[in-house]
Amino acid sequence: MAAPPKVRALLLAVNALLRKRRYHAALAMVKGFRNGAVYGAKIRAPHALVMTFLFRSGSLREKLRAILQATYIHSRNLACFVFIYKGLCALQSHVQGKTYQFHSFLAAFFGGMLVFGERNNINSQISMYLLSRVLFALCRLGMEKGYIPEPKQDLSPVFNALVWGLVLWLFEYHRATLQPSLQSSMTYLYNDSNVWHDISDFLIYNKSRPSK
Repeated sequence: MAAPPKVRALLLAVNALLRKRRYHAALAMVKGFRNGAVYGAKIRAPHALVMTFLFRSGSLREKLRAILQATYIHSRNLACFVFIYKGLCALQSHVQGKTYQFHSFLAAFFGGMLVFGERNNINSQISMYLLSRVLFALCRLGMEKGYIPEPKQDLSPVFNALVWGLVLWLFEYHRATLQPSLQSSMTYLYNDSNVWHDISDFLIYNKSRPSK
């Protein structure tokens, strides 16, 4: 079924506007906001679903509310950050007449302070996820530039062993320093596996079901 003439005319006008180069920076901000919202929801919703039903107590309604709230916060923050970042990059390029590498850092720095400055579990998870990637990338960049000597053998066994050794030591003796979701995961793996009463909570359930 063909669209009415007014709708077709409107679509043609919108498409013509989207193709105008002079509005590209502003439109990129809008699409960045859209992509940030969608990506944030796609990333957070399944993670919140699994973590909530595995580790959170409460009614089904409370769990669903927690999932929706976490998804909303992640989606909103990522959308706002992309919008601000692209806007500040475009503004700096416009003012200085060209794009410099430090534009990206400054735009992300101020965007991160505005959007991710609040201390909460979701912002902490996102920043810690990025931190590990940043450290890896900086090491690779250092080797590319010749600032760090390239290892002659694979250091993955030592690196992985060090990470696991440190995280289990922190969990066993300084648990409060770890992020709450990591504490929950490790409690399930290393503490809950020490406790059982019969075959039901040994193999089928993690903990005994309350008697009715």
